[in-house]
Amino acid sequence: MDIKDLLIKDAMIMDLQATDKKGAIDEMVQKMHDAGRITDIATYKEGILAREAQTSTGLGDGIAMPHAKNSAVKEATVLFAKSNKGVDYESLDGQPTYLFFMIAAPEGANDTHLQALAALSRLLVNPDFVAELKQATTPDQVQQLFDSAEKAKEEEEKQEAEEEELKDFNREYIVAVTACPTGIAHTYMAEDALKKKAKELGVDIKVETNGSEGIKHRLTAEDIERASGVIVAADKKVEMNRFDGKKLINRPVSDGIRKPEELIEMALSGKAPIYHGDGSGSSEDEASDNGTVGQRIYKDLMNGVSHMLPFVIGGGIMIALSFMIDQFIGVPNSELANLGNYNQAASMFNQIGGAAFGFMLPVLAGFIASSISDRPGLIAGFAAGALANTGGAGFLGALIGGFLAGYVIVLLRKVFSGLPKSLDGIKSILFYPFFGLLITGFLMLLINIPMKAINDGLNGFLTGLGGSNAILLGALLGGMMAIDLGGPINKAAYVFGTATLATTVATGGSIVMAAVMAGGMVPPLAIFVATRLFKNKFEKSQVDAGLTNIVMGLSFVTEGAIPFAAADPIRVIPSFVVGSAVAGGLVGAFSIKLLAPHGGIFVALLVSNPVMYLVFILIGAIISGVIYGLIKKPVEQQ
Repeated sequence: MDIKDLLIKDAMIMDLQATDKKGAIDEMVQKMHDAGRITDIATYKEGILAREAQTSTGLGDGIAMPHAKNSAVKEATVLFAKSNKGVDYESLDGQPTYLFFMIAAPEGANDTHLQALAALSRLLVNPDFVAELKQATTPDQVQQLFDSAEKAKEEEEKQEAEEEELKDFNREYIVAVTACPTGIAHTYMAEDALKKKAKELGVDIKVETNGSEGIKHRLTAEDIERASGVIVAADKKVEMNRFDGKKLINRPVSDGIRKPEELIEMALSGKAPIYHGDGSGSSEDEASDNGTVGQRIYKDLMNGVSHMLPFVIGGGIMIALSFMIDQFIGVPNSELANLGNYNQAASMFNQIGGAAFGFMLPVLAGFIASSISDRPGLIAGFAAGALANTGGAGFLGALIGGFLAGYVIVLLRKVFSGLPKSLDGIKSILFYPFFGLLITGFLMLLINIPMKAINDGLNGFLTGLGGSNAILLGALLGGMMAIDLGGPINKAAYVFGTATLATTVATGGSIVMAAVMAGGMVPPLAIFVATRLFKNKFEKSQVDAGLTNIVMGLSFVTEGAIPFAAADPIRVIPSFVVGSAVAGGLVGAFSIKLLAPHGGIFVALLVSNPVMYLVFILIGAIISGVIYGLIKKPVEQQ
């Protein structure tokens, strides 16, 4: 479709004034309404925000594509907006956004907005075109640039079609699949990057896209048979068993965009591992080349943790509320041991929260195993987590059980790989579940014995935590929360905090969890402090971003400070670590406990001493903010 037909001059903003995501959306939606393209601001904006809630449409590389399809849209439109200063749009790469394409599609449109997204993505993969857009100063220039880009793209596609007909079957030939979770921009950017680089290298390539428009350019059996190698550049599951026996490279879709030459050369070298399917139609990849051993372990662990956290957060807050209800209604001293179950209303909250909490360890282990061995690992992983729960091995036991279950299934795949092809269908529904459960189950019964002793010792240490031990542990975990702001170290501290909460919720909460959340709230609040006290050392856009950081800090969204840390890590990170460690250490020193695993200021009533807790966080934020402000260079010296 022609983007220029949707890209009208009346719906362009050549100097976007907003500095944050909310302001940018408001400004663009208002412009869409002023141009007469939507009838109701609230309805259309609701669609935009609903899409943003799924995942940010800030795609990275300075580009964002917010989009919505609803009844408020009168006519399909692409609004172009350009920010000269850059907007903190919560982009996937954490960098400022300069170019915006807000897409509006009428409710009855036949996926107009998705087609527009796909077409835009194919044009925006060209860095020269993006650079020219950033330099445009008038709507006429923008339209002319798109007109020229679309003509060049049409000519390129026509030439590709002609070359396809005259293809030299003696040339090197590879196939590829690109896919991203939303199926919009990165899918097509990776496709274009691979095709462009293959052309430069004199290699024939066919790329299948699993995107918002469905599967395009589907690879045939003949394509796969002829190919010297296969590239899968995908962040979601794609059909894999068709590549059985082929040399295959499996990488994130971002590598398809940024490292196309490396992937193509590896596919041609013959050094890629051979992929072995299991006939189940699943997308697991024993020949995966997704980074180092440590990176794979981290990915598998985070898959379990991300699925576990909703159970911990929802269940933990429900249990905490049961304690609050009992305390509010009143519980005799003789019944304090029954806190949370004394009154009927409290007991109902406790039962619901307990049910959710009960799934925590099975879900953790199940999805770790699933990340390693796909669906066949789920049953063995869930069983391992449940056995760790009932056997007293706790969080650590479930964590080990998840990895154990995943690799047991990997081993079984190798064992059964020699069976006749006619038995492929029965492997996933009989052999893997039965033997996986049998082996994992008996191994977990043995592992539970030492893990229970370790778990009991850790719980005893945490229960009696006080004095210098609590101060040191609180300072350590608080500092860890500020080192990489949502990265592996931050996640390790947070996971440890939630694990302790699971065992201390019945005794009033976890000091560790309180220190972790305090440490995580400090960095964004420190940015607010620094931008208020040292305005001369920050640009206006950074000062404005400081206001958004106070909301993020109070909400326990540590990642709000990432843009500042990325711009000046040598000064920012140490400043954050000092303040977060102080806050965590003070929480430990005063044995403050927290009953909720998330929520920031909104769960302050679930803290054993909310006033002191907030004071300690404020102290940490002031310390970090002042240190950062003092060591940061003034704007004119940067």
